[in-house]
Amino acid sequence: MSSNTRVFHRHLHYTPPTATGGSGVYLTDSTGKQYLDASGGAAVSCLGHGHPDVLAAMHAQIDKLAYAHTSFFTTEVAEELAQHLIARAPEGMSHAYLVSGGSEGVEAAMKMARQYFVEIGQPQRSHFIARRQSYHGNTLGALSVGGNQWRREPFAPILIPATHVAPCYPYREQGPGETPEQYGQRLARELDATIEQLGSDKVIAFVAETVGGATAGVLTAVPGYFKAVREVCDRHGVLLVLDEVMCGMGRTGSLHACEQEGVVPDLLVIAKGLGGGYQPIGAVLAQKKVVEAMSRGSGFFQHGHTYLGHAVACAAALAVQRVIERDGLLARVRDGGARLERMLRDAFGSHAQVGDIRGRGLFWGIELVRERGSKAPFDPALQLHARIKKEAFARGLMVYPMGGTVDGRYGDHVLLAPPFIASDSELTLIAQRLHDAIQAALRSV
Repeated sequence: MSSNTRVFHRHLHYTPPTATGGSGVYLTDSTGKQYLDASGGAAVSCLGHGHPDVLAAMHAQIDKLAYAHTSFFTTEVAEELAQHLIARAPEGMSHAYLVSGGSEGVEAAMKMARQYFVEIGQPQRSHFIARRQSYHGNTLGALSVGGNQWRREPFAPILIPATHVAPCYPYREQGPGETPEQYGQRLARELDATIEQLGSDKVIAFVAETVGGATAGVLTAVPGYFKAVREVCDRHGVLLVLDEVMCGMGRTGSLHACEQEGVVPDLLVIAKGLGGGYQPIGAVLAQKKVVEAMSRGSGFFQHGHTYLGHAVACAAALAVQRVIERDGLLARVRDGGARLERMLRDAFGSHAQVGDIRGRGLFWGIELVRERGSKAPFDPALQLHARIKKEAFARGLMVYPMGGTVDGRYGDHVLLAPPFIASDSELTLIAQRLHDAIQAALRSV
């Protein structure tokens, strides 16, 4: 245990370097070393660090009002943020429930979904279905629907029951001779059969990341998959909850990732890119029918946290979203993403230990394999993902690798989620440094 800190760090045998500043796509430590933030932390810093417009909005809000508890007051800035979000939300969304992060958002969405059915006279609905190799947060409800085995395992006895179906993972699970569309339909049939098995009137919701994030390394859905899922949910009266905590708010090139799938969820969870890391904030965007059911029934949502709709967090998020819109950054994400994809395919397309390169917008994953033909993963004991992170960090590059990509134990991937403001030269530097880091890590195994 490190003796020079009283912070309960993530790893008790290692104290990380001290970050002392940030500007644009770079963070600086106490020695003056700069790190190119190619993952936005955990896909958070969409505008990079130290954006003057966001800082000014936060200062102005602090001077006006920092905090008022939502059991007593609303605030102008919370109302403005909600209006902004709903005006740009998927069709039918009527209200935004403002929380402090992604896990809180998923918890709130789960409770909303349950209370909706209580309010409309279907209290027997008590079950959630989600996907293996998913990640929905670290609080107990979110961890229960999540499919990250490593995170779940120590806490399994205290998690609520949830059923997990197959992820949309074409690189490993699409059958020989099966088209992408046929594969998606097969997954929808599995969901349909699972709902039937549990009882069509017993299931609350299907919870899914629109684009898979940290656990499996940026899994994009095959064409038609989410439309088929939406149809299954509608047929059984099951709510569709989409988790866009990591992939939403512009990360994939549209404000909401579900826009590219042509589906509208009943509840949509956003965070990370909502506030860009300038303050902790998340939100649940709710369909009108959910809100109206509570309004006609009990008249309130039986849930809450101390920092709901925090004024400074709302000011930061509103400023972030206004900058994204004003500066045309969604188009920049699409253009920069296309360039980054070309760079990654040039650097790794024929690499013997890179099995798959996948992503959308400025959200990319690289899956490592021991042998490309068989797709055999590396021995988990080698901790290849951790070696890559260490080698990248030594080269002044922040990336977001993880192990257990395939099944919670086997497999390694690297996730990239650079700020929307990254220049072409910075994207080039990301690809170059990552290539060097992966080569160095492979030499050490």
